[in-house]
Amino acid sequence: MANKLIRGSLIIFIGNIIFRIGGYLYRFLMAMLLGPTMYGVLGLTLPFQGIFQTLAAGGLPPAIAKYVAEYNAVNESDMARQTIYTALTIMVFLGLFLGVLMIFFIAPALAYGYLNKPLALVPLQIVGLITPFSVVLGAFRGAFQGVYKMEYILYTRAIEQLFMILFATAFVLIGLSTVGALWGTVIGYSLAAFSAVYIFKVYMPKYIPEASPDFVFTYKQRLKLAGTLVKFSIPVIITAIAEMLIYNICTIIMGKFLTLDAVGFFAAADPIARLPLMISISVATTILPASSEAFKVKDIPTLQRYVNESYKYSLLFVVPMCVGLALFAAPTLRVLYFAKPEYVAGASALAILAIGMTFYSIFSISTSIVQGIGNPRIPMYILIFGSIVTGFLCWLLVPSMGIAGGALGTTIGCLGMMIPVVYFVFKLTKAKFQKLPLIKIIMASLIMGVFALFIPKNAAWLFPGIFACIIVYFFALILVKFFTKDDIESLRELSSKAGPLSTLANKVLNFVERIEFRK
Repeated sequence: MANKLIRGSLIIFIGNIIFRIGGYLYRFLMAMLLGPTMYGVLGLTLPFQGIFQTLAAGGLPPAIAKYVAEYNAVNESDMARQTIYTALTIMVFLGLFLGVLMIFFIAPALAYGYLNKPLALVPLQIVGLITPFSVVLGAFRGAFQGVYKMEYILYTRAIEQLFMILFATAFVLIGLSTVGALWGTVIGYSLAAFSAVYIFKVYMPKYIPEASPDFVFTYKQRLKLAGTLVKFSIPVIITAIAEMLIYNICTIIMGKFLTLDAVGFFAAADPIARLPLMISISVATTILPASSEAFKVKDIPTLQRYVNESYKYSLLFVVPMCVGLALFAAPTLRVLYFAKPEYVAGASALAILAIGMTFYSIFSISTSIVQGIGNPRIPMYILIFGSIVTGFLCWLLVPSMGIAGGALGTTIGCLGMMIPVVYFVFKLTKAKFQKLPLIKIIMASLIMGVFALFIPKNAAWLFPGIFACIIVYFFALILVKFFTKDDIESLRELSSKAGPLSTLANKVLNFVERIEFRK
């Protein structure tokens, strides 16, 4: 599908690769430099950082993306710009308020009360310094998303990751330990926020022109617009918090029941398990404004095509990645954390979480579609249900099963959320569920999985095994006749933009076409 959905998803996919690689590099360096115990402190701090950043954003970045896309679709650029300014005002206030609250009240209560781990006090307080910068960054990223300039999101992510890694590593090396790692995060977010402001001022007027001289927006109208944004954002923020709990509630519960070392082992495995999400989140980020725009102009056939093709193309890559991670969990950890072999203790959690990420990938795409067509409360209710179930299961399983119990509780929770939200997507869009592509993807992944069972699970065979599995999966897709002529044409047009790899990609597509459609 050669349209803005594929282009935007490709750009965000590249950004997510940077984000995931940068996130892994940050965690890898911190794991190596801090050791399991202090890395466990960092692992406990990061979930609270994410939750407070989400709270401070107030659910407004998706609202900005939605309304900017809608106003631009009907050529109301003045209202699009005013939407950004109004949302930014609300977000800055929330960021400052929650930052102060975290530093002086919540961090001490967590460190000395719930967690009973005083080492976590100062790292948790530093979280309060991150939130003001993160909300500014979130507001402008929402604006970039609304006009489909996903490359601007990529630029700010690159700046955030680069400086966070550089400063965190430097601070840890000079002896600041976990506190230094988090100060690096503060600097990374602050510089990314400044870059987002610069991009908005210099480059965004091309897509959202400056306000017209005769444009008047009264205080009463601002309050009304703020009310509209907040009304949309309330279920979104509840959804986002519930989503953060799905990601992190197992870590938060582990902090109460398990040692810091165990939390460190889980923290080493968790980001690796989430690697497949860089694909689904890329699609989900783009499908929200795309589905919103198609729904706004009542282009139902386009909306239905977005639905089916977003599932199809994301699962094409997500399912085999999750299967491969589950099967190669131990050698993956052994290779990635080669200097600290004790982190292999997280293999059981990685294998279980990888399967859960298949379910969560489908859920994240479905959520964006439902939000984009104006039904943010549905994923909110489902996520609340899922976070409660996940929390209950982790509380039940972690004391007896350790980190594997947390991973299992998360996986079951993701499955429980995926089923109802997919039902609502097809009910609300009236799209016809395409069962055949899904069945073929599952069949090809199972063929690959059976083949992978015969590969030795050690460090020496990891990369040869992955390469062999990719080849087997590719031919398995051909065997089950997955590719259609439309797929070939869309992929061919996309591959033409791949630079030096375009010739190779075109040869592969020609090969697939000859095999699939020979008479």
